[in-house]
Amino acid sequence: MCRERLPKDGAIIYAPNHTGTLMDAMVLLAMDRSPKVFVARADIFKKPLLKKIFTFLKIMPIMRMRDGIDEVKRNNETIERAVEVLRDRVPFCIFPEGMHQTKYSSLPLSKGIFRIAFQAHELMGTTPLYIVPMGIRYGSFFRFRSTVRVQVGNPINVGDFIREHSDITPQEQMNLMRELLEERLRESIFYIPNDEDYEPTYEICAAVVSKQREHLESEPKYRSMRGMDVYFEANNMTVKHLDYLKRANPELSCELLRLGREAAAMRQRDGITLKSVAVRYPIFSRILKLLIFLVTLPYALATAVASLPVTLLCRFIFKKFKDQAFRNSVRYLIYLVVWPIVMLLYAIIAFVSAPWQAALIAVLLLLPSPFVADESYRLMRLMVSDYKLWRNKPLRAKYDKIRKLMFEDREDK
Repeated sequence: MCRERLPKDGAIIYAPNHTGTLMDAMVLLAMDRSPKVFVARADIFKKPLLKKIFTFLKIMPIMRMRDGIDEVKRNNETIERAVEVLRDRVPFCIFPEGMHQTKYSSLPLSKGIFRIAFQAHELMGTTPLYIVPMGIRYGSFFRFRSTVRVQVGNPINVGDFIREHSDITPQEQMNLMRELLEERLRESIFYIPNDEDYEPTYEICAAVVSKQREHLESEPKYRSMRGMDVYFEANNMTVKHLDYLKRANPELSCELLRLGREAAAMRQRDGITLKSVAVRYPIFSRILKLLIFLVTLPYALATAVASLPVTLLCRFIFKKFKDQAFRNSVRYLIYLVVWPIVMLLYAIIAFVSAPWQAALIAVLLLLPSPFVADESYRLMRLMVSDYKLWRNKPLRAKYDKIRKLMFEDREDK
């Protein structure tokens, strides 16, 4: 996470990337126990339920240019409140991209964060003010309870930056700061340029990540890395190498991207997950997973039935959102609020209808029901996906060719 990069001598504006809707705010709140104030695009406050949730979480609305000039003028009030927050040394969080996307990429940064930073700098006197880029990295955008890592980027000292560029206009200073923040934010995430080659590039990353990790772990400077840090660093190395090939060997680059596109189309057509491609399990591990699934199946079915009330409620609310990125946020809130109520009803029924010893055991077994049901379903889908990939020899041949071309090229250099 690089906590040592967090400034300790002034006010902080956190500037994270935005891929997980409300979950991004929850991740930042869980990062440490200090209070934080957020802003989010104003249109999501139109839904009464979301407005109550966001207000409770200390999230303020901010208008965007697409909302109209008259609406944008209302941002002055939000900016003034943000400056007051910073003067009180409370960390302020703004997603500078202005909207979310479920891609390992970035969007152009909006002006809001820089307007807030420049106005706050003018009013805070000698108190240092920092913009801290934060890379929020999810193992999966759509899987509930996915792994997540937060990477702290190199902070920008607003006062020092303005003084270093005092020979240009404030607008030019903002533009330069925007370029610098974009660069440092991209350094903090797994970044793939969001162009026509995004999908095949991501497919190639998944195909070679296991072998790329082996190369990384053999180098001394990467040996201290663990888990997702190695995974993201391996993928970043693949992206950089593909970018190099576009310049140094266009023919090989075109061939790899063609294979990536074809593999992605075949994989999606057959319902094979990228995890089946990226993680190459030993045969013993696959057999062990199957045995665990079969042994725990009766318990998994019981938890699936017990968690039906929250499952059905989630599906009902999911229909209200066209954007699938909101699903994990909705599921998290329902499990947090509704599941305890459901469990209370189950506990009352159990203690009324059975001896207290049996009731207590039943309640304890049912307590993690939504999470056990989710993990069991995920494991079942992964095993089915692994089986489909094993049977699909043409698809496996494409991935093998991608790996061969990627690493043969390096060995030849």
